[in-house]
Amino acid sequence: MTDQFQTNPEVTSDDRLWGLLSYLLTPIVPVIILLSEDKKNRAFQKFHGISALALGIAEGIAMTILALIPIVQCFTPLVYIINVLYALKDNKGEKFEIPVITNFCKNQGWIS
Repeated sequence: MTDQFQTNPEVTSDDRLWGLLSYLLTPIVPVIILLSEDKKNRAFQKFHGISALALGIAEGIAMTILALIPIVQCFTPLVYIINVLYALKDNKGEKFEIPVITNFCKNQGWIS
C-alpha cells in the first residue's frame, strides 16, 4: 500500500498529534475530531479519527463480552498496547489499515 499521507506535505505535526491522541484516548478524541469542522475537513485527521473511533467501539464491545470469562481478563492490557502501537505509527504520518476495521469503515463510505 502506498502511503499517500507520508509523502504528502500537507500532513502537519498538528494532524499527527490529533491522530496520536485519537488512538490513545479513544473514543473521546475521535468524537472531538468529527465534531470540529476544521479537523474533520483534514483528510489525515478524518481517516484516523474514524478508524480510531470504530476501533475503540469494537474494543469496548469485545472487552465487555470477554470480561465475563476470567481467564481472558489477563489479556486486557494487550488492547492498550495495540492502541499505543497504532498511535506511534500514526505519529510517523503513516496511513495504515487496521484489519477488519478499516475495510468496514470503507464499505460504509465513512473513509476513502
